[in-house]
Amino acid sequence: MKYFIAIDQSTSATKALLFDTECRMLASASVSHEQFYPHEGWVEHDAMEIYNNTVRAIRQLLDGRDISKDEYILAITNQRETVVAWDRRTGLPVYNALVWQDTRGAELCQEWRRQPDLEKLVAERTGLKIDPSFCASKMRWLLDNVEGAREKAERGDVLLGTIDTWLVWKLTGGKTFATDHTNASRTMLFDIHTLQWDDDLCRALNIPKACLAEPRPADAVYGETTVDGLFARPITIAGVLGDSHAALLGQMCFAPGTGKVTYGTGSSVMLNIGEKCHKAPEGLVSSIAFSIQGKTFYAYEGNIYSTGATLKWMTDQLQLIDSPADTDEIASSVESSGGVYLVPAFAGLGAPWWQDKMRAAILGMTFSTTKAQVVRAAVESIAFQVTDLVKAMTAGTGIDIKEISADGGPTHNKFLMQLQADLLGADIVTTDVSDASALGAAVAAGFATGLWPSTDEAAKLKNIVGRVKPNADTASVSKAYEGWRRAVTALAKASEIL
Repeated sequence: MKYFIAIDQSTSATKALLFDTECRMLASASVSHEQFYPHEGWVEHDAMEIYNNTVRAIRQLLDGRDISKDEYILAITNQRETVVAWDRRTGLPVYNALVWQDTRGAELCQEWRRQPDLEKLVAERTGLKIDPSFCASKMRWLLDNVEGAREKAERGDVLLGTIDTWLVWKLTGGKTFATDHTNASRTMLFDIHTLQWDDDLCRALNIPKACLAEPRPADAVYGETTVDGLFARPITIAGVLGDSHAALLGQMCFAPGTGKVTYGTGSSVMLNIGEKCHKAPEGLVSSIAFSIQGKTFYAYEGNIYSTGATLKWMTDQLQLIDSPADTDEIASSVESSGGVYLVPAFAGLGAPWWQDKMRAAILGMTFSTTKAQVVRAAVESIAFQVTDLVKAMTAGTGIDIKEISADGGPTHNKFLMQLQADLLGADIVTTDVSDASALGAAVAAGFATGLWPSTDEAAKLKNIVGRVKPNADTASVSKAYEGWRRAVTALAKASEIL
């Protein structure tokens, strides 16, 4: 039998999931890792801990199975825009990984934005905006602030990469230094039209190409691994791509006009626009959706920094609730938020607002405000932010979205899913696999190994198990959304003053 082991390396944990060739998830294991916040706006991970947890999760996943009898293929999907720098000779990180939420590059990005020609070049070549959420400013910080890093990087002795690159390099014992097109496209250094690192951008942002990985399609073969001796014979690593792109693939969104929402620590809204790259509407970015079967598909995308993270903050920091799972019942226990809005700009506000200096706030509270209303406002902020992005994608583009595929833990929140459907006026569908990113990595591995001859064959395996339709009366929902827009606008103005 052939099985896919899909590694889903996310912001908070590393999962290993087992899929068969019918895209059925058979087992899973998860190992969480520590978060480090050394300064305001700084967010770091221990890259060695993440690698060790990857090995540990795979071992837990396969515990009790006779792995000598079957064929396994390892696929990887990862938190995007998180940067690792490591020494090629020792195999050890030279500093903690800088997480996608990290904003230490904000001042550098402001400096780059003051160069109109550079801002235009970044937009034209990469489809992105100059923003600290992307990799370039983090890479530059590491090169400028870790002793000896720049000199070694210019010789190719210090390597820079996203989490996928780091894991592939470690799993192959340093034999493969590669990344896929989707992860590369989030660096601000990659030309999404030529599918190569851009010489002009590397020069302008002062990041040597010698320390950057070889870009490959998502459905390429990336090497072999024994997973630190777990397998007697090496198994193939195939199918690598960033988590949001993997979710689009896992939702079988192969056709232009199909889209998905991934609800996680942050959230990504992505819409497949086909094989021709178009300039994104204001507030969004154009990105590579995925490269499979010799073709490159493009997408409009918007990223939200804090969705599930907001509920985790209410649980861990405020201790207002016992678990994010409690928010469904609590939010439904009141008729409205009572005019309360939580704007979760803990690390700035992403697309389509792009307010990196804004900070979180709760607006509209009175002495009569209850805990349930604040919790409801937190859940509503997730749906409001997703709606911001979908409306930006459809406004003026002629795209009419009737259905959105959704994945991630928050899809189990009935209140959130109904509100999302009402706000968008579209069906929200879920499949039998909640971990769409992991499934997408497995699908890419299936293409890499010739399991499916076409996307049509793979699409037949999509199994829709949930569908939430919008309610007919959405007047109150529309009014609440208008209030959200006013709250964000007011906070943005206040942030400029403060």
